Amino acid sequence: MSVGAADIVSRFVPSPNHGERAGGRRPDMLLLHYTGMSSAEAALRRLCDPEAAVSAHYLVGEDGSVTQLVPEDRRAWHAGAGAWAGETDINTCSIGIEVVNPGHDGGLPPYPEVQIGAVITLADAIVRDWGIPADRVLAHSDVAPSRKEDPGELFPWDRLAEAGIGLWVDAPPPDDDHLLASGGSGEGVEALQDALAEFGYGIETTGVFDAATVSVLTAFQRHFRPARVDGILDRSTLATLQHLLERRPAGIAEGA
Repeated sequence: MSVGAADIVSRFVPSPNHGERAGGRRPDMLLLHYTGMSSAEAALRRLCDPEAAVSAHYLVGEDGSVTQLVPEDRRAWHAGAGAWAGETDINTCSIGIEVVNPGHDGGLPPYPEVQIGAVITLADAIVRDWGIPADRVLAHSDVAPSRKEDPGELFPWDRLAEAGIGLWVDAPPPDDDHLLASGGSGEGVEALQDALAEFGYGIETTGVFDAATVSVLTAFQRHFRPARVDGILDRSTLATLQHLLERRPAGIAEGA
């Protein structure tokens, strides 16, 4: 018997920070965050504070508790400015899960097993209920690579993929064969930018390995090749990107 999101919600704490989805849009993206705050209580207060003007649909505690703040059919304010596969209003097309973790500024501690189990159960229910494609289960850092790092390189995306949530391939080990790095230019950089854009990242094809390209490649590594996150294109990162493009379901990369 399938478990629905309502079956694992511990409590509903309504946040006032939400609105209508533009054009009556159905959500077709799931976005994962960490709270980046000292405690679950502090995060909950902020997510419900009208002056903060931020929210999420769910908050998953370190103990595995699940708090719902915004109904799934409403537009929560969790993503901010960002882009994916041509989408620029990420809040309208997404459901947001905040995972309690102090984040990079707090030392990025590992996510507890019970917490990840709850995230998997919740995410599984969401992607089934809304028919969210695998390549639209994303990190906050994927849609806002120049601003965000969450949920970080320790988030176990491979565990979610084992449960049928999200797109994943096993990456080759990092290597020291640096193909492209900051300051480079030319056709190789253009090809890299084209591939990252084809996958969904909001990146322009300039032929220059600039700060924006470093940010996007870093975000890609943080999600899909977390063994080394350095913003440098090595053969491992390139192979991972190529394999993901091959594995991506056809016809859904541009969203609804």
